[in-house]
Amino acid sequence: MNLSLVLDNISSLLLGWPLIILVVCLSVLCTVTLRFVQVRYFLKAWKFTLFPEKSDEKKVKGKVDMSPFQAFVNVLNSSLGNGSVAGMATAVYSGGPGAAFWLLVTSFLTMSFRFAEVFLSAYFGARAKTKKTIGGPMLYLKEVVGGKYLAYSYAFFAFVFGLIGGNAAQTNSVRLSLGETWGVPTMVTAIIVLLFMFYILFGGAARIVKISEAIVPVKVAVFFISASIVLLYHYQSIIPALQIIFSSAFTSKAVAGGAAGFAIQRAVQFGMMRGIFATESGLGSAAILFGSTGSTKPVRSGIMSMLAAFISTSVCFMVSLCIVASGAWMTGKTSTALTIAAYNTVFGQFGGWVVTFLSVSFGMGVLVTFAYITREAWAYLTGGKFMWMHIILYSGVAFAGALVKVDAVWALGDIVTAGMLLINLFGIIYLLPVIKKELKAFSAKK
Repeated sequence: MNLSLVLDNISSLLLGWPLIILVVCLSVLCTVTLRFVQVRYFLKAWKFTLFPEKSDEKKVKGKVDMSPFQAFVNVLNSSLGNGSVAGMATAVYSGGPGAAFWLLVTSFLTMSFRFAEVFLSAYFGARAKTKKTIGGPMLYLKEVVGGKYLAYSYAFFAFVFGLIGGNAAQTNSVRLSLGETWGVPTMVTAIIVLLFMFYILFGGAARIVKISEAIVPVKVAVFFISASIVLLYHYQSIIPALQIIFSSAFTSKAVAGGAAGFAIQRAVQFGMMRGIFATESGLGSAAILFGSTGSTKPVRSGIMSMLAAFISTSVCFMVSLCIVASGAWMTGKTSTALTIAAYNTVFGQFGGWVVTFLSVSFGMGVLVTFAYITREAWAYLTGGKFMWMHIILYSGVAFAGALVKVDAVWALGDIVTAGMLLINLFGIIYLLPVIKKELKAFSAKK
């Protein structure tokens, strides 16, 4: 039997309705148990991020790679990739405008996962006695049944996920954007990416953090400014667009009977899956980054991390709103081409330039942050040995990703993603009583 077909069938099964229903049920459980932590501490998340305490930013020599704020920046960097620019457009194309509504619902519920995973990473990291703590699920999974095996399994999945979704897919999108918009030769893009990654990785964690801090403000500012211009230009269509998004989430005027039910199912499925993958809440990547801060305030770190998930969700929803309000969603285009079509209604031929810049900056930002995430996963798997091999592997995959089509490996990437999610959620639910107890103690002090 064809291997690609087998992987595709497994992928469809793992990322289908059973997983969606499981994630929704567990996110509701987590949200209720933690008494809607994403609502109660929403304003605190802004305060802790914008006005950090001096003790939060103090680094412990030899133990941590970044401060909590730098971890926040890197979390934002990893979740704002081409999945936001192209992924949300694909969700609207495949599931209709209603997918944007289910994105909001799922993202809201899974913010409780984000708080939980970052809290656990910081909580057990603060209690670790080793000189250099590798945070994230690899740390707190040791506390659950079968923890040793689950921790290694998660590290393996995270490493492969980083190579596929955080690396090859991003460089491939960058190559396509540069080639189609400005005619940059494929090999030129591949070589530039390779040299860039060598420069980043040979500089270690400090250089990764520094580059992330430089990329994030630029790409976030350009996106929100450009998307706001598109929405202001189509301001008369914003309310009707919101009505279409809401009504499409539950009904379909274009078709009737069983076809309408199928349309609703697709809107729910694509919207929810985009909500899960857009923010990476529950995947554990944010926990790895915050686990490298040496923070002794796990609740505070967890609250900060939820803001990154909120911003990622806002970006995805704004992309979908631009597409619907501009009328581009009816053009039959998909992926980046659909986002470009929305921008072209305002910027003309320069719309492609703006979207290409976003695609490149978003892609390179994810590439940089996942260099750190895969570095930590590799260190855990190898006991900190052969780190030079990580540099060769990550840079080589970045180079290859810019040259070849990555569609063939996406099924494998989906399987790995499902593995990360299931293992990490098991750890979160198992340790939920610990999270509830510490959050209650934190609330009592306020």
